[in-house]
Amino acid sequence: MVDVQAPSLTLGLVGTGMMGRGIAQLAAQAGITVRLFDARPQAAEEARASVASTLEMLVTKGRLSPEEARAATARLEPVPYEASLAGCDVVVEAIVEDLGVKQALFTRLEGIVGPECLLATNTSSLSVTAIASACERPGRVGGFHFFNPVPLMKVVEVIEGARTEPWVGETLVLLARRLGHRPVRAADTPGFIVNHAGRGFGTEALRILQEGVASFEVIDRVLRDAAGFRMGPFELLDLTGLDVSHPVMESVYEQFYQEPRFRPSYVLRQRLTAGLLGRKSGQGFYSHEGGRPHAVPEPVLPKGEQRPVWVAADEPGWREALLALVRAAGWFPDDGEHPAPESLCLLAPLGRDATTTALALELDPERTVAVDLLFGPERRRTVMTTPVTRPAFLDSALALLGADGTPVARIHDSTGFVAQRVLATVVNIACDIAQQRIASPEDIDAAVTLGLGYPLGPLAWGDALGPRRVLKVLDAIHAASGDPRYRASPWLSRRARLGVSLLTPER
Repeated sequence: MVDVQAPSLTLGLVGTGMMGRGIAQLAAQAGITVRLFDARPQAAEEARASVASTLEMLVTKGRLSPEEARAATARLEPVPYEASLAGCDVVVEAIVEDLGVKQALFTRLEGIVGPECLLATNTSSLSVTAIASACERPGRVGGFHFFNPVPLMKVVEVIEGARTEPWVGETLVLLARRLGHRPVRAADTPGFIVNHAGRGFGTEALRILQEGVASFEVIDRVLRDAAGFRMGPFELLDLTGLDVSHPVMESVYEQFYQEPRFRPSYVLRQRLTAGLLGRKSGQGFYSHEGGRPHAVPEPVLPKGEQRPVWVAADEPGWREALLALVRAAGWFPDDGEHPAPESLCLLAPLGRDATTTALALELDPERTVAVDLLFGPERRRTVMTTPVTRPAFLDSALALLGADGTPVARIHDSTGFVAQRVLATVVNIACDIAQQRIASPEDIDAAVTLGLGYPLGPLAWGDALGPRRVLKVLDAIHAASGDPRYRASPWLSRRARLGVSLLTPER
């Protein structure tokens, strides 16, 4: 086993692009000698100069002392040949995502490095098992997947292939900690943790768009304002670029043998074919200029007629929350057992659409409007109509719900609104990662918060919303659509019924 705490530790790095440079910077700052190799002439020297410049910038910002920067730069050693990696304790590759190219590299490295050297791949999408299969000693090959920009994204996935020996994973965990990153351990499965857990956010938003429930900018506003994501899914797609995002969606879907939970959308394929890539092409879902998207103006709320409001809700406390909004706006609740002929019927369903909820309560669907209260009414309110809601009653609902200045988004009828659908999908996929023992519940949440920047880990988020509520949303959508993408993970279903945390591991 390699002693990664040794002061004399030497790390070989093959591939000196952005990822390689980030790894080299971390290692050099951690007191590790780094031998930089790249197949392109002068690339290793350029990488050293780039990292040195970054270290100097950290000095000007007061994050490093001049002495620390000089010492770290001195540990960066460009080398001209692969053979110069002989004597390294660990070699990490960060080259092109091509299985054949990686296999050929690892085969050559085996003839160069010593028998105790650990070989690691920074692959983000390829099987560690497949990469290692070309080696005579596949047991010393492991995955060491960083995220870009490496110095800022404080998480690294440690992946063990089918034949990876236990010491490799343990060593990479210790090395990640020395580099100042949080290691998360994952089985060798498509997408590992982060790219697997992140499938629900974009694919479900695309499904909502494809169904005509809401426009892309409304979906972004709801998920950013109400749910608390830093960016909406379509803002994120534009930032990443469809030429990057859509192939990953298709790859994960195919690698899981068409698992319905990861089904991509034809919407993205059409836009990719049209060259609407996002920021890099100047036009994606949003128009971009100077690297910044043009804001889509929010519609002005109508001045609807004030009328009595009859209220019903699926969850405890939600009816009281709606009644409080009615009274605060100076409107009058209709307290009758059944709504009066001219009352607005304001509902707060969980998982169900406005039509189903109105019919179940024997209400007039022409006077019915639903509002999503899963995240509370404070930040943004999402209003949903039946297909026959009369415009005058919709205008009244919008005027009422926006009376205190809180933004209101209008969508068409859908089981689970927008936020309920997307969050239930995100939580459900994370639950199935835990169910399959791909990673521990703790590592799943750490990987997602650090790697994707979600406000909470998906399992902790499921706990905050309530596992029973998440299960209820999924069951309602599954029953209405028959689509197996919404089938609940056994991890979620059992813990919801037992009333225990989604972070509770198996005993």
